[in-house]
Amino acid sequence: MEIQIKKEAGTANRGNQYRIKEVMKKAHKGGRVAIAFLGGSITQGSLASQMKFCYASLVFDWWKETYPKAEFTCINAGIGGTTSHFGTARVEEDVLKNQPDLVFVEFSVNDDPTDFFKETYEGLIRRILLSENAPAVVLIHNVRYDTGGNAQTIHGAVGRYYDLPAVSMQSSVFPCVVSGELEAREITQDDLHPNDLGHELVAQVITSFLESIDERKEEEEPLYVVPEKTITKNCYENAVRYNKENLSVISSDFIKDDREQHGITDVFKKGFYSAKSGALLKCRVTGSELAVQYRKSVRHPAPLAELVIDDDREHKILLDGNFEEDWGDCLYLQPVMIHGESRVHTLEIRIVKAEDENIPFYLNGVIGADGIK
Repeated sequence: MEIQIKKEAGTANRGNQYRIKEVMKKAHKGGRVAIAFLGGSITQGSLASQMKFCYASLVFDWWKETYPKAEFTCINAGIGGTTSHFGTARVEEDVLKNQPDLVFVEFSVNDDPTDFFKETYEGLIRRILLSENAPAVVLIHNVRYDTGGNAQTIHGAVGRYYDLPAVSMQSSVFPCVVSGELEAREITQDDLHPNDLGHELVAQVITSFLESIDERKEEEEPLYVVPEKTITKNCYENAVRYNKENLSVISSDFIKDDREQHGITDVFKKGFYSAKSGALLKCRVTGSELAVQYRKSVRHPAPLAELVIDDDREHKILLDGNFEEDWGDCLYLQPVMIHGESRVHTLEIRIVKAEDENIPFYLNGVIGADGIK
């Protein structure tokens, strides 16, 4: 029995469809088309029994079935537990270097509905839209199935300003849960990550929207132009990820992690680590926006570290390696400077408490962006 969800209500914003119609025309002619999915654990395929049942795979299948003459490439850039903030720093390496024709962006249950994430999300969207390949962008707003919560308010504001197509589970799948037509446990085990059926429903909302565009792909659409002005300070559009390969290290007692990384979800690689109290890493990073990325571990007691910026020891920042949730180790990104002074900053990261030599403090690196002039 097919579950009847409100697929049409899933259109959160029609948006300018010029770029996506151009992708459809290219696919119809049998061209090479690269489709990317950038997001968190839902995009990565969390709780789908097999990757082929993940919504991203199902949407990709729709493209292949709809345009059998085309040669398609799928880029799944989902990493669990990550936000649009990290997305700004990794989108070039994980997505844009592959010159995608279309990018689906899914961070609405990872970002919080705050001005900070409104700014990081805008930076991410601008970076994609202005990239060399000028890809089409479709926004995906997933939802928590217990509260209906997500960051759609702020993400939607960015999407409407940039006139981007967007789909929402908050207005399509979630109402069926609220009404009792659909039991939450039929589609999710934890009220967040879809199971196979949940992924299928997410894919139905997206492909229904794509079908509506496909039916009108020959209709004339105004040329898409990226607005020059921004709606935030836009300090994250040029964010850079610094790790053992490019971080300007002044001195270090940490061990450099030279192990091979196996795919983008093999996240605890290319960093620095130590399990010794007192171990210090000192480095330089340029920017007005700084964040430290490290592992929060489900194994306790994990080490505690302190961060000092520009010798300001009166305002040390705690970096707590203990993770209080139980789903696995978290690739944690902690902002430590927001709208600060745009210049070269010195960072000192010192381990102040390490009780178990088998649980090191793992520093993935630093993310910096330079937006304040």
